[in-house]
Amino acid sequence: MAPDLLAWYDRHARDLPWRVQPGGAPADPYRVWLSEVMLQQTTVAAVKAYFLRFTAIWPTVQDLAAAPDAQVMAEWAGLGYYARARNLLACARAVTAMGGFPDSRDGLQALPGIGAYTSAAIAAIAFDRAETVVDGNVERVVARLFAVQTPLPRAKLELVALADTLTPAARPGDYAQAMMDLGATICTPRSPACVICPLQAQCDARAQGIAAELPRKTPKAAKPLRQGTVWLGRQGEALLLEHRPPQGLLGGVLAFPSAGWDGRDLPPPGPADWRDLGTVRHVFTHFTLDLTVRIGTLAGNPTRGELVPLRQIDPAALPGLMRKVWDMARPHLTA
Repeated sequence: MAPDLLAWYDRHARDLPWRVQPGGAPADPYRVWLSEVMLQQTTVAAVKAYFLRFTAIWPTVQDLAAAPDAQVMAEWAGLGYYARARNLLACARAVTAMGGFPDSRDGLQALPGIGAYTSAAIAAIAFDRAETVVDGNVERVVARLFAVQTPLPRAKLELVALADTLTPAARPGDYAQAMMDLGATICTPRSPACVICPLQAQCDARAQGIAAELPRKTPKAAKPLRQGTVWLGRQGEALLLEHRPPQGLLGGVLAFPSAGWDGRDLPPPGPADWRDLGTVRHVFTHFTLDLTVRIGTLAGNPTRGELVPLRQIDPAALPGLMRKVWDMARPHLTA
């Protein structure tokens, strides 16, 4: 199977900023690692601009290791899953301290924030190790190739074991990326383009006429709804902001003071003529949030956070939830 897939990849590989050309020299492990961390639970389309900006500001892992935490968190804003940004800094500093990235899967997996999938991807793509790389796209391809009926997520271990039987010793990095590209462009979740698939002759699901039905999935439970409050405290031409706790949801990012939705039962950040503007809704991985937006003029010193001049606030540096709050409040801030 591998020769057919690699021949297809040589002609049709996606042009992505973190990749080298098929059959070329191994990729830079820094760029592979950075892209893989950014791509966790995030689309390629969303990651491209962030990757280009990060590598322009911090061209090497040593540059990133030396960056101020606040600057990295601000550049990450909007990409979500902020624990990844904290782990990114911890990993960059660990790699810099040891003089470079380890070239084995075990060595890579010992680094902060690098799990089984990411370590396999870096080892294969950057160091040409014959490691099996299985993301969501590869799971789908393998489920169809072998007509696996077991639903996800229960089928994950079975799919990894089957994928491992296919990994070649030659060009494992190109092969890993070819499998990802096949899933992203041909073997898609809906209406797979089986007639132009380079592996159609080897696909059991196509032979059985069930390719579009696989992989099966266990129905997801409905997400619980949480509620909370966010306060926009104004004093003159300044607005109250705070850095969230380093751990937990939106950890370490700059945000408007809030409470009630993240395990923190806190009062308003100071006396003010608080009034409700409405509610913003934001969907996290495990729950949906309805956040009541309150605005007011602070009567004295705030009890937490710091007052930042409005002209210095960059909405793009705020996490997605807080940008929704900003968008709702903005007409009232210019009044």
